Amino acid sequence: MSADHSVEVIVDSSLLSIQTAQKEKHDTRGLNRVLPRTAQIRLVSSHPEVYEPCDDSFVLVDALLADRLKLIEHQPKICLEIGCGSGYVIASLALMLSQDVSGIHYFATDINLDATETTCRTLEAHGIHVEVIATDIASSLQRRLAGMVDVVVVNPPYVPTPEEEVGCEGITASWAGGENGRRVIDRILPVVDELLSERGWLYMVTLTANNPSQICLLMREKGYASKIVLQRSTQEESLHVIKFWRDTPADESRERNKEVPAGSESWLSQLSFLSFFRSNESSS
Repeated sequence: MSADHSVEVIVDSSLLSIQTAQKEKHDTRGLNRVLPRTAQIRLVSSHPEVYEPCDDSFVLVDALLADRLKLIEHQPKICLEIGCGSGYVIASLALMLSQDVSGIHYFATDINLDATETTCRTLEAHGIHVEVIATDIASSLQRRLAGMVDVVVVNPPYVPTPEEEVGCEGITASWAGGENGRRVIDRILPVVDELLSERGWLYMVTLTANNPSQICLLMREKGYASKIVLQRSTQEESLHVIKFWRDTPADESRERNKEVPAGSESWLSQLSFLSFFRSNESSS
């Protein structure tokens, strides 16, 4: 999948929401009002047992913003978020595509019932329609949407934790990833493989401790190419948003016919693929 070199500036979605709110405050007559491209933090609902938007939420939305022109060109018909939490990410995805792509059917799932209810309130506050379902990963949608989903976004429970914390009720389920933070990720990947259409894309947040290079190799065995859309380091963690897509000959042809900025090719076509993560591990 080629990189769109016209999108070079990564927008900080958390700041964008604040700037948009400030603009609307001064625009008392409603003149020149621009529909925000991400969910506004002030309209995101909250609950004590639901994960609130944080660094990993913002990096995922920023990655989607960076890929926005490609998403518009992609013209998805079905989009799904697995693990919707507060609803910030799925609301942001819907807003950033709303003016340029019509007829999209959005789905969002979460195993936490409080999270699905919180997501519904966030969506209502933004005037967005999404089918929100309380289910484990996407189990209740696998038959219905098999081979039909064009975009999947997921900020999985990736934090390395004791195994007994995985699948706990409440907010712990949003981050507890078991050994190497991979317990839930490794369950999500085959489900996504079943759901994605032939032209489907997956955007997933990973932590360096999750061994992202191994995840990409596992997906490569299933026929997927991959690349980093966005990387961000905080004081606590080094995050990567990885994009996966089915590596078909048609995709390879499009890649060759488009200008691709250095460093944006599929990871597995780069000799520095493994050394990239080693350097990250040593610096984190």
